[in-house]
Amino acid sequence: MTKPDFNNFPSSFRGSTFRPDDPDYAQVRTIWNCRTADATPAFIAQCADVDDVVTAVRFASEHNLPFAIRGGGHSMDGSSMPDGAFVVDLSLLKSIEVDPESGKVKAEPGVLLGEIDAATQQYGLVVPSGTVTHTGVAGLALGGGLGFNTRRFGMTVDNMLACDLVTVDGRKVRASADENPELFWGLRGAGHNLGVVTSFEFQAHRVGPDVYSGMIIYSLDDAEKVLTGLDAHMAAASRALTVDPVLLPAPPLPGLPESLVEAPILILIVVYTGDPATGEDTIAELLAALGTPIANAVGPSTWLEANSILDSISPHGRRNYSRGGYIAGLTQPVVAEFLEQISQTPAPDGPPMSAAIAIQAVSGAVHEFDEDSVAFSRTGAMWLWEALVGWDAPDRDEEFLGFTARVLDALKPHILSNSYVNLTAHQGEEWLRGLYGSPEKFRRLQQLKSEWDPRNLLRFNKNIEPSR
Repeated sequence: MTKPDFNNFPSSFRGSTFRPDDPDYAQVRTIWNCRTADATPAFIAQCADVDDVVTAVRFASEHNLPFAIRGGGHSMDGSSMPDGAFVVDLSLLKSIEVDPESGKVKAEPGVLLGEIDAATQQYGLVVPSGTVTHTGVAGLALGGGLGFNTRRFGMTVDNMLACDLVTVDGRKVRASADENPELFWGLRGAGHNLGVVTSFEFQAHRVGPDVYSGMIIYSLDDAEKVLTGLDAHMAAASRALTVDPVLLPAPPLPGLPESLVEAPILILIVVYTGDPATGEDTIAELLAALGTPIANAVGPSTWLEANSILDSISPHGRRNYSRGGYIAGLTQPVVAEFLEQISQTPAPDGPPMSAAIAIQAVSGAVHEFDEDSVAFSRTGAMWLWEALVGWDAPDRDEEFLGFTARVLDALKPHILSNSYVNLTAHQGEEWLRGLYGSPEKFRRLQQLKSEWDPRNLLRFNKNIEPSR
């Protein structure tokens, strides 16, 4: 069928629409990841409410038109604003409702993590989510949701109670343990493959406002001892403690000698959400296990400060990319490979960071949830690593993308076959089939795709094709 020219887009649509020649198109088209900044979507329908979502999706369905979904707009693959595509933009749908008694939180798909944190912290609550405040709730939650409360409460998908969504043929449905339970199972991990979620309901938990957080800095010479020691220490540590290591060429930091700036270093991002009265002792035990650092900037803070600690190295407007995977432990061979690779990063291309290897904890409460309870896979994973790059100059694309490819190749002997869909760019069809942990789970997702999106209109993603 011939693609529509959008002149017949329904007049009942209450939001705003944008074509490439419209004055505000460039601003609306811009997302956090500018690696695909030259991509030109054919038409952007920026929805004002859920009825607009129905209108836009029905238009796509009637014209057999594949469409992309833009929520918060981080989009490591750039798939929320693809070249030549029809985009259903949900970024203005920002309602948040918090029930302080039950801890239940409802959020629309345009909500960002910092916004949901601000709303829930008014009542001393937190929805387990990610670590950068301008990440979108929708994309994060549908893919997994890993952050500083994961060890204590599980992934975001483990704390999701229900979703309202618009199907690809324009129907409003609800998915929960009681309504469309198989669809609900698939939504918790399969990303934007099965429908357009217009509202999430989460279970929040009591956290904050007072926590302990900050950075501990070690030299690269000490990194092998520190990382292998961290692996052992965290196996028995309080689940309220999260320590996420980052290897990178050092930016200027308080307490860091000038001679180490731009030299590879190890930074531990530390967040402790237990009783603040035990925070100092908890950090002292950590330091006793790992050794004396170059600098220690961990101390009392608020949850809002703790969960924005990584914002400074994840600014808007850069060309971003990552590759990574799960590992079972920070063993000596794994750590040695990390150290070898971080010593070969591309020369910096503007502040604050151009290349890093970031490691996040996938332990504790994560493994109290059954592997088959949601589509998201976790079996065997204790850490997730990513080779992250962010740069400005398009003529350096090959250099920075090449770094992530080299790190991935070096780590392949150690990574698990299952993985986390959100925090890596697409690694190919074989990788996708292993992503969810077993052939049975992938077939189950293909069957759901056949039922809920048989024409594969939702294909601008890490795409699960319908079973044939």
